[in-house]
Amino acid sequence: MSADTHQPVFTIGHSNLEFAKFVALLKQHGIQAVADVRSSPYSQYNPQFNREPLQRALQDHGVSYVFLGDELGARRSERECYVNDRADYSLIARTSAFNNGIGRVIQGSAKMRLALMCAEKDPLDCHRCILVSPRLRERGLQVLHILADGTIESHEQTEARLRQLFELPDRELFRSPDEIVAEAYKLQGDKIAYQEDSLALREEPPRYGN
Repeated sequence: MSADTHQPVFTIGHSNLEFAKFVALLKQHGIQAVADVRSSPYSQYNPQFNREPLQRALQDHGVSYVFLGDELGARRSERECYVNDRADYSLIARTSAFNNGIGRVIQGSAKMRLALMCAEKDPLDCHRCILVSPRLRERGLQVLHILADGTIESHEQTEARLRQLFELPDRELFRSPDEIVAEAYKLQGDKIAYQEDSLALREEPPRYGN
């Protein structure tokens, strides 16, 4: 099936939104199903986004829910996905489970408007953008990020912000644009990737989702 027959794939971060605001964002963009890509689908500080109550509340509003954290989450059970106790996004992307998850998203996008949901407000801070979205783009799908104010940012716009984050140029004499953005993905992936035991070492409250 051609990617032209698929709906765009959206992403959204629940952050600390009230549920009413969250579902309003989904409705604003015609989202029919939420695919939860959090490895741990629970939030200590925002329990309205815990898996079971979230699923029930979304269904009450006519939005389907599916948990894909085992397939597309960033905290992996596969030991081969870690280098020096830090998750490596390039290794995760090679696993059969991850690619099965990508396949499920592609199949779903042929039938409905689907949003990948994780915790982080800014897509650049989340594996839904740095790990999952590029693999969907490689398959020819359009990816659109729903921001907290309701505006849409195309993945191409997000990539431009990613390059700017690391002060990388659009073009260089000896590297292609694809090589430059690949460096930006690697740098940001290394920055945000889950590191085992890192939560116990932090002074700030732990993040949930990735």
